[in-house]
Amino acid sequence: MSPPDRHRTRHAIVLAAGAGSRFAGPKLLAAYRGQPLIAWSVRAALACPVSTVTVVLGASAADVTAALGGLTRDRIRIVRNADWQDGLSASLRCGLRSLPPEATAALIFLGDMPNVDAPMGTRALEAVANGAPAAYPVFAGQPGHPVAVSRTLFPALDTLSGDTGARAILANLPGVVRIETQNAGCIQDIDTQGDLAALA
Repeated sequence: MSPPDRHRTRHAIVLAAGAGSRFAGPKLLAAYRGQPLIAWSVRAALACPVSTVTVVLGASAADVTAALGGLTRDRIRIVRNADWQDGLSASLRCGLRSLPPEATAALIFLGDMPNVDAPMGTRALEAVANGAPAAYPVFAGQPGHPVAVSRTLFPALDTLSGDTGARAILANLPGVVRIETQNAGCIQDIDTQGDLAALA
């Protein structure tokens, strides 16, 4: 009997529910190198060894869905977070709760990070498959994305509140794998139009 395909129990989540208030406009729809900003994170997630990519939407959900175009037919699931105004934690909880019960790991992306590294996502998932509770890249001492988390952490992540992500739980957790990288894309998130212009 052949071993099970671990990819089927791994899933990616792209958190893309915020209104982008500091951007002064619909941030995830802004053009970056010829594509909407959100498309870059979603494409990176699709390039990782995962069964599905769940995109958690909130503000401008219909417009962001439309911006993803044909991508929505390629292993992508769209989930709307009714509580998106409660902060990042609400979207993370929404994404995790939407995963199938057989999910063993989740790979978490942010929708406003266009230069995130897909191969790093694969390395982080492998670290979790080998027993780590979580894994993520580190650039110049700064923790980045994507973040892979084991199902064993799902209950703890479900207790988060406010505008905080998994980092609050991972900071002092034993066994977490931190992967040093020279790719600054893992920490380059877009908050303002100036941030976007600096990367263009």
